[in-house]
Amino acid sequence: MLFDNRLKTFHKGGVHPEDNKLSAGAGIEELPMPRSVIIPLYQHIGAPPKIVVERGDMVKAGQVIAVHEGFVSANIHSSVSGKVGKIDPVMDSSGYKHMAINIRVKGDDWEDSIDRSHEVATDIPYSPKEIIEKIMQAGVVGQGGAAFPSHVKLSVPEGKKVDTLIINGVECEPYLTADHRVMLEKPHEIMVGTKILMKALGVNRAIIAIENNKRDAVELLSTIARDFSGISVEALKVQYPQGGEKQLIEALLGREVPSGGLPYDVGAVVHNVGTTYSIYLAIQKNQPLIQRVVTVTGKSIQKPSNFLVRIGTPVIDLIAAAGGIPEDTGKVISGGPMMGKALADLKVPIAKATSGILVIPEAESRRSEVYQCLRCGKCIEACPMGLEPLHLMLLAKGKNNDKTKEENILDCMECGSCSFVCPSNRPILDYIRFGKARLKKEAKS
Repeated sequence: MLFDNRLKTFHKGGVHPEDNKLSAGAGIEELPMPRSVIIPLYQHIGAPPKIVVERGDMVKAGQVIAVHEGFVSANIHSSVSGKVGKIDPVMDSSGYKHMAINIRVKGDDWEDSIDRSHEVATDIPYSPKEIIEKIMQAGVVGQGGAAFPSHVKLSVPEGKKVDTLIINGVECEPYLTADHRVMLEKPHEIMVGTKILMKALGVNRAIIAIENNKRDAVELLSTIARDFSGISVEALKVQYPQGGEKQLIEALLGREVPSGGLPYDVGAVVHNVGTTYSIYLAIQKNQPLIQRVVTVTGKSIQKPSNFLVRIGTPVIDLIAAAGGIPEDTGKVISGGPMMGKALADLKVPIAKATSGILVIPEAESRRSEVYQCLRCGKCIEACPMGLEPLHLMLLAKGKNNDKTKEENILDCMECGSCSFVCPSNRPILDYIRFGKARLKKEAKS
């Protein structure tokens, strides 16, 4: 890790887990075409889309197979060419079953409107309204984890004014390197994508934020940014969870998003760097979000890698391409070690928000013995949201919905800092997640 106290960061809580960026030097490889894909409908926050294909239909890569229902929703496209098979519930990375479309791969035919050339297109001949519409049609969602539909984030509510666009290239989660590699290998596309987002929002200022442990990306993008007016690159201090929207806004702009508020409330919009690249493809190449870069890594993995993967590809295919399942494997996680979730089945499909697959050795995957709380206050000191994690855990454990809501449990970003620092190994985040889930279920009923 590279630490520099002169660099900007957020000032409340945070921890310093080991980077373990084992795949940082692994260039992006295109994963071989799978024999079949399972494309979940529920790949974003909001309403699931409406299926517009039937079993037996032949589809091309990039063809719409499910249309967004309502404003907060997203289109789903076929990531391959082939024949539609079963349309039924399938377990995804959440551990729950959701409706999905199975497609048996036949060839690799793409929609004719998609430009598959590698030439960087810099001219942006679209109006802000047209940009937002094209992003919506392309089914682009946030690829930093939340999977919020990107067209919604660009539709600034009436009465709000945005002056700064932030491109999140922090990638603070240990092990993950997909965003790092995209910045190194697609820097000009990211710059054009940033200009597209600036035009859509009507802002003249954009900051690309990168943690200081990615000096090569900082230097490369800083050099290229000289040719793009209004775009600057900022190296940030290495501090988890720097990539959280609220933490990033505070670090860069010194503005604090209020409890229950959104970045709009302080004049900012944040987009992940991988999302920015997908937006470039959607606008300049007419390519919907049908593939993304995914890190496959772990201390025992034979070949830590960054793969360009078709959405719907089974996780097991990625692990096989990285050398297979190590004998000492204890757990496989979708995402990183801090915020990721263990997979119950390696046949689950890669989704739009899948940033990484982490294979953890048995010795590191076992839960440590839990002891009584020492009342040391370390979880409070580590919380970047200024919450009292243990208190929230106890309230959630007691199923006190009213009190957990009153104590702002929904402000928890589930970064895992509290559990990481707890000397008694208490499952703080687990119970907070249960508490949040109950509140959200109650709100829907």
